[in-house]
Amino acid sequence: MPKVVDHDQRRVELVEATWRIIARHGIEGATMRDIAAEAGFANGALKPYFPTKDDLLTFAFSHVFSQTSRRMIDATVGRSGLGALRAFCLEILPLDDIRISEARIVIPFWQKALTDAAKAELHAAAMLEWRDTICAQLREGRAAGELRTSAPDEDIAGLLMNLVLGAQITAVLSPAENSPNQLVAQLDAALRLISTGV
Repeated sequence: MPKVVDHDQRRVELVEATWRIIARHGIEGATMRDIAAEAGFANGALKPYFPTKDDLLTFAFSHVFSQTSRRMIDATVGRSGLGALRAFCLEILPLDDIRISEARIVIPFWQKALTDAAKAELHAAAMLEWRDTICAQLREGRAAGELRTSAPDEDIAGLLMNLVLGAQITAVLSPAENSPNQLVAQLDAALRLISTGV
């Protein structure tokens, strides 16, 4: 009887192998042959799933976004307002090996999105979803009296998005100045400013 292949699981295994290869060699040094070997597959086994490295990168970004979003949902259960907002942002910050690997996937995806309309659209939709969630959490915090700043929620959401997305770059390129503790302290400083209105 032929072996039943879980194609979704195989795609995830390939994405995880991609993370490991990119972490060691960077996106340009990550060949399809290396990724296949890392995942334990023959080189030709990748073609049905990802005909090109570019296709693999697009899927990897979608997987990173979905994985981060699932963590956000779990982290914010039972929380609202600024408590939910802090938990939400912590899931984006590259605070451990998994989230640093995610940042290593996202950074080259951004580069590709500059000249690829489909990738730019995928990124824009993902970021709009996060921004909408942040705005909803800010409205909850304002209704609960947790926000004393007069800055519009949309501006605060933009500030926080820039903070957490920028941290993905700085944590990878300048880890000594952007350790997990420093990134958390920076987020908490921003939230204190929002909370006190100073």
